[in-house]
Amino acid sequence: MTPTADSPRDSLAALDGVAAALVDERDRVTWWSRAANELLGWSADEVVGRAARDLLGPHAPSPARTDAPDRPHLGRLRHRSGRYVDVELRVLHPQGSSGALILAAPPGPARGWGDDSALASALVKQDRLGVALLNLDLRLVRTNPAFQRLSRREGEKWLHALVCDDELTADGVLAEVARSGTPVVAVECHTGREDDDRLLSLTCLRLGDPLGEPVGVAVAVVEITERLRAQHRLAAAYRGAVGIGGSLDVVNSAQDLTEVLVPALGDLASVDLREDVLEGRDPPMSYVGPTQEQLRRVAVKSADGTWPAPLVQVGEQLPRIPDRPEFQRTAVGQESIASTPDMARTFLAHDPVLLAKMMPEGMRSSLGCPIYHRGRILGYVLVWRTGPSAVAFDDGDGQVLKDLCARSALALDNALRYTREHQTAVVLQHSLLPAAATVSTAAETTGTYLPTGGSVSVGGDWFDAFPLSSLRVALVVGDVIGHGLQATATMARLRTAVQTLADLDLPPDELLSRLDDLVQRMEAEADVPDTVGASCLFAVYDPVTRVCQMAGAGHPPPAFVLPDGAVEVPDLVTGPTLGVGDNPFEVCSVTVPPGTVIALYSDGLLGHDLEAGTSKLHADLAEACAPGRPLDEIAAQVVGRHPSAEQPADDITLLLARTRAVAVENTVVWEYPADPAAVHDARADATAQLEAWGLQEQLFTTELIVSELVTNAIRYAGGPIDLRLILDRVLVCEVSDPSNSQPRLRRAVSTDEGGRGLFLVAQLTSRWGSRYGPRGKTIWTEQELAGTG
Repeated sequence: MTPTADSPRDSLAALDGVAAALVDERDRVTWWSRAANELLGWSADEVVGRAARDLLGPHAPSPARTDAPDRPHLGRLRHRSGRYVDVELRVLHPQGSSGALILAAPPGPARGWGDDSALASALVKQDRLGVALLNLDLRLVRTNPAFQRLSRREGEKWLHALVCDDELTADGVLAEVARSGTPVVAVECHTGREDDDRLLSLTCLRLGDPLGEPVGVAVAVVEITERLRAQHRLAAAYRGAVGIGGSLDVVNSAQDLTEVLVPALGDLASVDLREDVLEGRDPPMSYVGPTQEQLRRVAVKSADGTWPAPLVQVGEQLPRIPDRPEFQRTAVGQESIASTPDMARTFLAHDPVLLAKMMPEGMRSSLGCPIYHRGRILGYVLVWRTGPSAVAFDDGDGQVLKDLCARSALALDNALRYTREHQTAVVLQHSLLPAAATVSTAAETTGTYLPTGGSVSVGGDWFDAFPLSSLRVALVVGDVIGHGLQATATMARLRTAVQTLADLDLPPDELLSRLDDLVQRMEAEADVPDTVGASCLFAVYDPVTRVCQMAGAGHPPPAFVLPDGAVEVPDLVTGPTLGVGDNPFEVCSVTVPPGTVIALYSDGLLGHDLEAGTSKLHADLAEACAPGRPLDEIAAQVVGRHPSAEQPADDITLLLARTRAVAVENTVVWEYPADPAAVHDARADATAQLEAWGLQEQLFTTELIVSELVTNAIRYAGGPIDLRLILDRVLVCEVSDPSNSQPRLRRAVSTDEGGRGLFLVAQLTSRWGSRYGPRGKTIWTEQELAGTG
């Protein structure tokens, strides 16, 4: 007959190992059991007759006098060694006796007062967590099937050989736990073998018997290889995301994203952008579906360094993909996961050509996500995992890709805004610059402008070449401080001011002084002080005298390449940058032979090392400026040799002018005293010279012009008076006098006896004006000659 739990036999078995003692009414021990001896180490001879309170822990009441009911409660008894033993106590008071029977047993399932055996059994029997029990000699006592699979039947040697860090093995960890009793939780370990790259989590704790004495060590081991690798991949992806979008270029930003995705998230990755994004336009906000998308692949990355040839290559347009409900999630920035190749084939409608272009060989899973920002889809990202050991993408991978795409979308949007502003500034600046090449009596010119490349917006550099009175030409190069549309707008104002001031025939130093005043006013009007400023070099070349006059404001001096190839730099004292104020500018005059190439440039052509850049520029000019060589070829060679010509760090501006000269026989000068009779002589001299030049058609007009101008000079300015005629495409007539008074054009009424002279001159000439010199003023006129156009 099988015994039951209620049989007397079981009841007696339940008392095995329970310590018992009798205490009399005086709280003295009168009897001591063998189990009590085993539990506390005291023999009966040592205890009987002693007060029971001597065996209790601190603050415990006397067992004989306790009012506690006859039920188990936790207590603490003193061991013979001096330590305390936690027990479950039951104090029984026999009826009619003032003494007590005390029962004590260690807490836990051993006595049946609580049962954790089910938990222990579950730990040993489960097959996901490797569990092993070791004795104090660290030898295996028992293992479960999960542990055996992890050990790959290498048994005890495998566990002890695990490496927890560079200096400590699992054997040392187990020994320390067995010695100190301090548990070790979730320590990362590896096998230390080249042919086994698994990572494991090790948890160890010491086991004790009912008396608290250590009996062994329990070990729990779980493989965390894939989890740690996934964490490392994600951490690497998020770390790499910091570098996305540093270049303000949409293609570079896309390439940054692929560098983050591979190998952190997958084995292959591509970024496709919409055509309007690549062209600098905002894409539409509505969802048009993949069948109508115009996407171009701009960036790819492969873990092995080779992009598969069958897939869409960089620069190619993506094929049309059939629209499916799964793709419509992308309209609101959601990802799309194909966890199996069959699912990917379903997405691509079993089109063999489309499958070959969009699905790499050996694919195990694919993950796609739109680059979505402010309701617009800028492009798409695709990531693939390949190879037999690849695991499928999950929702966590999808969230990581969404986060990376969101950061990339912000970078692309910033790059798109920069591109639009850059294009606007470049178009505006080019529209404000003059024609690249001009031809005049004084010189032929060619200007070259390269806007800043990379992440810096276009600057405010400009050049200009325009005609002045008496066949002269003005050459200007300037550089506005700062970049962007503000710098371009400032450049436009300064260029207009230079042309206006130059039309007044102001000398270079006075022109820069007026320009300096303008910049100071612009700074006063600016929202942010000290944000407006510019450098400028202004030069005037006279083909009659062959003299070039120039003045500079914080700008590099020009270089003169003589016809023999020698490069000379004028002794120009450069003034401060425009806007500083209260500093005069100095004029430098240089006489140059015809055929000299004058090079005006901005500091962007010199680079960071101005001294080395200047020397290199002079050497390049000497090599390139061959006599008769077209100026555009010279400019292309000089600018092309700049170290950063393809992506300049600053705007590069170069203005080249090859000087010409008016023949000596085409210029004549007379001087007259302040005598009314000189008017007759001036008319006669001018008539004779025109006849010598064969300009009979201009005789009457020129006589009238000379007569009016010389008469006014004698009447209002005094002498001496100079008359100069210059023959070129136009006939120039100049009358100079020592007066600084400004001539005024007015309309005379019918009763006036005079005042019609300058009005008459203006009607008879194509252009006229006046300029001031070191000694007085000069009034000049120009007449178109027949056949010159």
